[in-house]
Amino acid sequence: MWKRRKIYDSVNEPETHTSNVIRHLYVHFPFCARICPYCAFYKTRGNAAEVARFCEALIFEARRVAEKFPLMLETIFFGGGTPTVLSTAQLKNLLELFHEIFDLGALREWSIEANPGSVSAKKAAALRESGINRISLGVQSWDNQLLNLLGREHHAAQAEESFHIFRSAGFSNISVDLMFALPGQTETQWRGSLQKTIALQPEHISTYCLTYEEDTEFLARFARGEFAVNDETEARFLDLAMTTLESAGYEHYEISNYARPGFRSEHNRAYWRGADYIGIGPSAFSTRGFERWQNIADHNEYARRLFANESPITSIEKLTPTMKRTEHIALGLRTSEGIVVDTIDQNQAEELISDGLLARRANRFALTRAGKLLADSVAEELL
Repeated sequence: MWKRRKIYDSVNEPETHTSNVIRHLYVHFPFCARICPYCAFYKTRGNAAEVARFCEALIFEARRVAEKFPLMLETIFFGGGTPTVLSTAQLKNLLELFHEIFDLGALREWSIEANPGSVSAKKAAALRESGINRISLGVQSWDNQLLNLLGREHHAAQAEESFHIFRSAGFSNISVDLMFALPGQTETQWRGSLQKTIALQPEHISTYCLTYEEDTEFLARFARGEFAVNDETEARFLDLAMTTLESAGYEHYEISNYARPGFRSEHNRAYWRGADYIGIGPSAFSTRGFERWQNIADHNEYARRLFANESPITSIEKLTPTMKRTEHIALGLRTSEGIVVDTIDQNQAEELISDGLLARRANRFALTRAGKLLADSVAEELL
């Protein structure tokens, strides 16, 4: 059990004049067993002492957030990094303290990201017993050759074993993450990954198109000409995912996400709706009203600041109504609900409807199937 520390006072804090209740919490765990060459999220390989120090700092920040903001949490998301690289004992202690710190009476969804290879029956049982009710399993591919390219530490058989471990532990809400448009990936391989995933019958499937992000090994290889981007290939892979998953009974409720009825990701839907949320942990973002802030992306400095009663926040951004509108359109268009009609210019909307990219449903505009294949371009037209 980690000891309490005095709550810090700091001028580097967001304003709290708004009384809006916050219903969503993101928790960033920066540690990974291996650094994947495509991943741009803040992550690191820490030793045992660094992990323990991070856990103590995280609990300190959690207490600080619980005292500072009006919370009625409905969703919590443990992301990373890889939260499940923590030991079973560390995860149990953290979860017990979250129950102590936060009022979880309204909580409906508590998700944790898990990587195959960092899962055991004991750890899965501990997560279930401690209140986690949704698993996001980072499979990425069922092809071992592609897993090796992605720098993943697991192989396909381990991924399947991890899925069954969580099922056996009693989890009835499991999401599987897959990636497409990988270098050298064929449509046959992609179809095979989709079919393999469907056979396991997860409640939710996320399919992410590979993007080349700053400060990643993959971007460097792309710059050297080793990898290439082909918009037509990406569109074919997305179309194949839509066809395959929808025919298997999954709702395509967001460009990258498919769910069985009743199993949409409530936490991510909050982001897409523009809801307020708090993020804790190194590099985590928070948004409340017209302010957005971010914690420092350095786990050692994050802990040092907290233990010195300093703020872990490294930047605060004031959001204008125009910025909020832009985000609302860009994110809302990605969802099956779309956006309210009067949000966008009607002449632009009519042109996109004529082009077969946008459809009107009652008082909302939503992307057509063809529009989903060109989602970013459609959003740019409307912004």
